[in-house]
Amino acid sequence: MIRSSCLSVAVAMALACSLPAHAATSAGGDTALPIDLDAVVVVAAAPVSALTFETDPRLPRQPVPASDGADYLKTIPGFTAIRNGGTNGDPVLRGMFGSRLNLLSNDGAMPGACPSRMDNPMSYVSPETYDSLVVIKGPQTVLWGPGASAGTVRFSRDREQFDEPTMKLAGSLLGGSFGRNDQVLDATFGAAPGYARISANRSDSDDYRDGDGNDVASAWNKWNADLALGWTPDADTVVEASAGTGDGEARYAGRGMDGSQFKRESYGLRLEKRNLDGLLDGIETNVFYNRADHVMDNYSLRKTNPNGAMPMPMASNVERTTTGGRFAASWRSDHVEVTAGVDGQDSRHRRRSAHGRGAYRSQPWTTDARFRTVGAFAEANWHIADHKRLIAGARADRAQATDERATLGKMGAPNPTAGRTRHETLTAGFIRFEQDLGDVPLNWYAGIGHTERMPDYWELFSPNMGPTGTPNAFAGVDTEKTTQLDIGLQYRTKRVDAWVSAYAGRIDDYLLFRYHAGGMMGPMSQVTNVDAKIHGAELGVEYRPTRQWKLGGTLAQAWGANRDAGTPLPQMPPLEARLSLAWDNSRWSAGALVRAVAAQDRIAPAQGSVVGQDLGPSAGFATFAVNGGYRFNEKAQLTVGVDNVFDRTYAEHLNLAGNADFGYPADPVRIHEPGRTAWVKLNLTY
Repeated sequence: MIRSSCLSVAVAMALACSLPAHAATSAGGDTALPIDLDAVVVVAAAPVSALTFETDPRLPRQPVPASDGADYLKTIPGFTAIRNGGTNGDPVLRGMFGSRLNLLSNDGAMPGACPSRMDNPMSYVSPETYDSLVVIKGPQTVLWGPGASAGTVRFSRDREQFDEPTMKLAGSLLGGSFGRNDQVLDATFGAAPGYARISANRSDSDDYRDGDGNDVASAWNKWNADLALGWTPDADTVVEASAGTGDGEARYAGRGMDGSQFKRESYGLRLEKRNLDGLLDGIETNVFYNRADHVMDNYSLRKTNPNGAMPMPMASNVERTTTGGRFAASWRSDHVEVTAGVDGQDSRHRRRSAHGRGAYRSQPWTTDARFRTVGAFAEANWHIADHKRLIAGARADRAQATDERATLGKMGAPNPTAGRTRHETLTAGFIRFEQDLGDVPLNWYAGIGHTERMPDYWELFSPNMGPTGTPNAFAGVDTEKTTQLDIGLQYRTKRVDAWVSAYAGRIDDYLLFRYHAGGMMGPMSQVTNVDAKIHGAELGVEYRPTRQWKLGGTLAQAWGANRDAGTPLPQMPPLEARLSLAWDNSRWSAGALVRAVAAQDRIAPAQGSVVGQDLGPSAGFATFAVNGGYRFNEKAQLTVGVDNVFDRTYAEHLNLAGNADFGYPADPVRIHEPGRTAWVKLNLTY
């Protein structure tokens, strides 16, 4: 049903109907828009280059447009998310999770503070307030920081230059089932000296109901606001200062606490200079400050369960402040392009908690962890011949982590590594060959990459135990090393786009979580190093038999194994296929999407990550969705959709067990996804 969202729907319809429907008219009398607006996105377009996907996160999307960055990433084949309710799922690429993915917003890191990643980096991203999403799969770039064995994700905003006074407005209104109610506004004023841009959004939803009509704790309310001021003294120079803030709350069916605060503070400063004289083509530098102030409690958004694991009201307040920067210069000659530079960041984590409603506010902060990295990188693109390229890169980082905890665990045992600092030197590099096959519209690539990853906060400080014989995870676990081969090809014609990418890798000292029964203290987590191997593939095809019709499909498969034990690697998503059909005559559009997910029985029970563990085999499922749209003119587009048309009851394989506070049984039960969901969205530009 549609509740508080009715207002958004009504406003959307009123605004749309009041807009003049100006359009050019052809000789035959048919109307056609002066520009070709994109239709609803159901599967991502073909990669723009080897292993690189790029899309506009402001486009209408099905399923219902995303409330967080992880949800939008699922549009790209190979991505899934660990589900725990309605919003803030944790992104997974090819079965890899956490800091194996380098997650950036405006080229800054926002790692989040929750020891269980309730506020993972993508929970602070509102996709529609960004202009582009770029994903590079695998260890096939060194430009954006250390680690990133699974891939790099960048949500970015454009920086425009204006020759004359110009006002640009864009926004959207969304209303849908279960009280879904979103508003987005993006306003820019620019002139020859510079520009000012404000981006803001609000997203709200009630608890959803699954296909059986059962309520699932999943409500959220969140907002963000960002301001950018730019100075453009000439056509090749941009200096920009930015500031942003946001907050929110979210209920989680799969957690013992809810998120009652997701406060964000962000500041940035950037300089870009292009088209310099000589071989030096340009320079860019940026610095950032990001602070996450997150509160978890068991009383603000749920009733405290006197028979549960936390029978009294309690709250935990965690904060992480991350500062950093990057400097890069690029050189260009007739056949070679080189980008080189340095980057680094410093991150402090602290916490406080207390029993009683709001009592945590009177408690002092305690710092438990500090991280620092400094690195240098270089990446080159050599055009060997007209249709052949060699791309290679290397980087080295000096990383350190300091254990500031005086005690360990709920019993307050002395910490044997208190005050100790770990220092690690991390290396990474890759080389990739690409070729366009001349007369045939086909190109292919093959590359091999290696990267070494420092254990992150959740691997060093969240587990109860480290490997057997070590005092804790901080002292016991080693860095993770990934070596991976990536190959693929892409075929493009006027009517057909087809692509396939495959990978195979070895991961030495893979960081694996194991969960053990802990009695009254709850499950105990242990992190150890194992050797692993992975492989998989994604493919996609889009066929356009006529100008108005489009058929598409994607397929993604990931596989992993623990080489030491000869068992499956946990938290591997099952085989997934998407099939789409779309019709668009530049005024009206319609489409359908079938998503089919296979059963998954390759599991490692009680093993996984800091967020989730394998709960057992999962059943396969298929869902069907439809959408339609109408473009009033080049400034307004109305889209409607229905997800899960047949109201199926199903659950994703990567899932948290339902929490007893919401009536779930003690035996692990996956959280079901939303039942039939209807939505309507109006996009406006001026």
